[in-house]
Amino acid sequence: MASKKDRLSLNSRSLKQKLVIAFELMSILPLLVCVYLVSTFILPKFGMRLDIVASIFTSILVAVVGFLVIKEVFDRLTSMANDAKKIAAGDISLKLSIDHDDEVSDLSVVVNQLTQRIRGNMEELKNYSVKTNAINLEIQRRVIVLSNLMQIGTLISNGAQFDDILKICVEKARLLANSESAFLLFRDDDKNCFFVKAVDGANAEYLSTLVINQSDKIYLNALNVNESMILDNQNYLSDDCAVDFFDKFHLKNALTMPVFLKGKIKAVLGIGNTRESFEYTKDDIELLDIFSKQIAIAIENDILSHRVAKLEVKDALTGLFNGVFIRNRLQEEIKRAIAYQRPCAFIIFDIDNFKTYYQDFGQIIAESVIKNLANLIVNSLDDVARVGRIGDDEFAVILPEYNKRQANEAAEMIRKKIESIYGDGQSKARKITVSAGVSENPLDGIEAEQLITKARELLNNAKRLGRNRVVAF
Repeated sequence: MASKKDRLSLNSRSLKQKLVIAFELMSILPLLVCVYLVSTFILPKFGMRLDIVASIFTSILVAVVGFLVIKEVFDRLTSMANDAKKIAAGDISLKLSIDHDDEVSDLSVVVNQLTQRIRGNMEELKNYSVKTNAINLEIQRRVIVLSNLMQIGTLISNGAQFDDILKICVEKARLLANSESAFLLFRDDDKNCFFVKAVDGANAEYLSTLVINQSDKIYLNALNVNESMILDNQNYLSDDCAVDFFDKFHLKNALTMPVFLKGKIKAVLGIGNTRESFEYTKDDIELLDIFSKQIAIAIENDILSHRVAKLEVKDALTGLFNGVFIRNRLQEEIKRAIAYQRPCAFIIFDIDNFKTYYQDFGQIIAESVIKNLANLIVNSLDDVARVGRIGDDEFAVILPEYNKRQANEAAEMIRKKIESIYGDGQSKARKITVSAGVSENPLDGIEAEQLITKARELLNNAKRLGRNRVVAF
């Protein structure tokens, strides 16, 4: 129950009641005017009365009080309006004061509640923004990883160099899980060890010389296993193995993934760092596993490419036999020559200063010259001879039943033809000449490699003597 003091206080009154009181107080003014007129013009005729003076003074006092009440109401309304403007401008930390129990205070309470809800919604939006940024970063990371995998796949399909593919795989793998280093270990079954095939990041120079022998703790416990190895804040190795790993790799955290080829471990792909309180995620493991499978594809593709290369016998540009065929055929001819006690000669032709010619006139013209020389050499010899291209600017000729003197004459005849066709009437830059070295079985050896080595030695002598010549002795 309200006390007598509260009943008499205007603070406990509603805004409506206050406005009614103010109106009633202000309505007294006309009455006071009437009293004034009566007391001024009528009552003086009968003399001054004290009650009239008191009435006038009371009327003035009541009018002042009514004015102050109205001013207090409108001051609060003005203050609340100004605070509401600040909130609308973005200052949601502002809180309206509540010091009365009336409609203005109720409105302040409502505004404060709305502001509180806005603050809550802003906090939720902020948290949502943080989560959205994290999701966007994760999406970007996965897009980069996918792009890297596509790049590696393109390199494999385009037949890029095997070592270049492995190097790029390791470089891209290092971008996973804030890694400082990435490495690819190849398994050497003959020596029972793992050696570093590719490396990227910190300590690359040191890691490139690393060899993990079978006697090392981590060989069987960490590397030569059929599953990933995780070393971080939540996953541990045995004490001896952990010490051995740190001594070898200088890494506190590591994630390795075996690379399988036909069900056996061919290599191990690893990433690592030296951070404190670090933990690998499921995504890190899955992504590294994808990279390991890409490397397995690259290894298998390289093996198949070498097998295909061994099966091929023709050079793609000239149609001549390639180097592998020439070596194998030369060995067969030597065996036949030894069996029948007959000679077999071998010639290597090299185009003089061909690198300079290639740089001056470009690939198309240079390849045209190679094709023309190939046809010239083939057409200058009988059907028994076997002609091959064994280098960018090198040709080889196997001459069964030819001794060194006969082979030298054949080589000299071909040299003169080339000099005549590509030398006469040509500018100095466009002239084409060849040098040659001639070897013979059994004079210079009884194995294919011996004859090839001897012919190349004599070819180098021809180069030193001024080029455009044949050296047989």
